[in-house]
Amino acid sequence: MTEVLRRGRASLAFSFFAQGAAFALLVTRIPAIQNRYDVSDGLLPVFLAAVPVLAGVGSVTTEQLVKRIPPSVLLRWSQPVVLLALLGVGAGRGMAQLGAALAVFGLAVGALDASMNMLGVSLQRAYGRSIMLSFHAVYSLGGIVGASLAWAGAHWHLALWVSYLPVVAVLLPAALVGSRWYVDGGSAADGAGTGGVDGGSADAGPVDGGAGSGAPGVVFKVLLPLCLVMTFAYIGDSTVSNWSAKYLQDVLGSSEQLATVPYNVYMVTTLAGRAIGDFGVRRFGAAAVVRLGALVAAAGFAVVAFAPGAWVGMLGFTLVGLGLCVLVPQTFAAAGRLFPGASDAAIARLNIFNYVGFLIGSPLVGALGDAWSYRGAMVVPMVLVLVTLVYARSFAAQPDRYGGGHERPRTADVGRGSNGL
Repeated sequence: MTEVLRRGRASLAFSFFAQGAAFALLVTRIPAIQNRYDVSDGLLPVFLAAVPVLAGVGSVTTEQLVKRIPPSVLLRWSQPVVLLALLGVGAGRGMAQLGAALAVFGLAVGALDASMNMLGVSLQRAYGRSIMLSFHAVYSLGGIVGASLAWAGAHWHLALWVSYLPVVAVLLPAALVGSRWYVDGGSAADGAGTGGVDGGSADAGPVDGGAGSGAPGVVFKVLLPLCLVMTFAYIGDSTVSNWSAKYLQDVLGSSEQLATVPYNVYMVTTLAGRAIGDFGVRRFGAAAVVRLGALVAAAGFAVVAFAPGAWVGMLGFTLVGLGLCVLVPQTFAAAGRLFPGASDAAIARLNIFNYVGFLIGSPLVGALGDAWSYRGAMVVPMVLVLVTLVYARSFAAQPDRYGGGHERPRTADVGRGSNGL
């Protein structure tokens, strides 16, 4: 690997870390935000739903912008906007200012998520081996750091802007400096040399990062299985983030203190699973890792649904984290493989379903829990995650099955069946 690629990988990893920290600082301080602006319980869901909706708009807009602007440029300027919007959420003085800050945050997050994953996919192709999970592992680490800082702010009763300002003051200039070394698709191709997708010696081919390269465009029918997997993964993720504490306390009878543990454990296991996940992909192939992740996550939800007590329930949420953590990074990587000549457009569209799953998951579980039972509600994400098994072959190499717009077979994949990354 050239020094250009190494610096590009390190700078992009820092962007994932910064985004994980910023998002955690927002979502873990929602009660404090509600109190600061005196947002009613009825109005709060409107504010919270607006963020993923506008993020979807930002992702759609990014698909069009990358036809003219490199993803690195979008990432370079969307990340500071996200951080400044976070500070605006903490420093505003009225409901209108809160709405404006959250709107800017949502739009910028959509562009940021899409452009980060675009660069990640193009770098993975340039490296010739699986590295996508490592970026999302760093995102999980950022989330843990952000949640810890949020806890410290709440523990010391710090004003929101006091909690946010030091973080923004550190991350914003560091992100701007690091953005000098971002590597776009074309630049990655120039520095990639050769390398099979699992580290072999096959020609890696050009890195076709953009939709405007003259290659065939995105066929939504082909992308749809990945969109469904992305949605199901985020339904499962939002179930844990929004309902794990309430489930342990109200259904399994835990203490209030113990009820806060599952999400922290979930984040740690997500980090651990992603940290080692790339090695599994290189050894067994992406499709096999996705199948295993879906089975482990489904088993975790089953344990949660039938848990006799709080500690068994915590074990279930731990299994969910270990299983779900591989699905989202591999879904982005699979989109890049399916549409190597239009990977930016494919990733921007796929990223929308991140927010679709987030919007569906929490209300779905809440409605089922109220109408039926919360134990029964946990079966729904279990079933949806199992549906991923039906679409697992979409994560394998798909050479020239859809009109020539897909990756050709690589030497490194010969003899390995269809499970090569």
